Amino acid sequence: MKAEFDKLLIKQSFSHYEEITDWLNEQLSASGFEFSVSRSAAHRYGQEFEEKIAAIKIATEQARAITDAVGDDAGVTGDALMRLIQEKAFQVLVKMTDLDPESIDFNKLTVAVAKLNNAAVAQKKWQMETQKKAEKALVNIEEKLKSQKLDPEALRVVREEIYGIV
Repeated sequence: MKAEFDKLLIKQSFSHYEEITDWLNEQLSASGFEFSVSRSAAHRYGQEFEEKIAAIKIATEQARAITDAVGDDAGVTGDALMRLIQEKAFQVLVKMTDLDPESIDFNKLTVAVAKLNNAAVAQKKWQMETQKKAEKALVNIEEKLKSQKLDPEALRVVREEIYGIV
């Protein structure tokens, strides 16, 4: 029901809250719930949901711009995303003294932090392995080109291009 409510909010461009609230209350009633949602509560939820969607769109556009500008051969976008998530998790931990302990699911938070750390380690491992493969490829290319008596200027250009990657 929540997923349908979210879709309706998007479809209605986060407006027409009277209609949306009527629809939601009909769904709740038909499902046997004995409460209703006010228009202002639906609007508050809708505003928060719209802000989340806007933030995701901005983050996606920024990640796309970074990838377009620098490429993502070295996992730059993933690394930036990992750092952003780590920062957000850290902010939650810092603010915990201001939050109601009953409102926080510590198990989920610790699992999220553990998964985040595992992902960061896996990404760093992948980056190191990719770096080693690129360096090995460079050595192999140089050896093959030297044995073929390639023009020194051509070898210099190849080296510059490959070292730019490595």
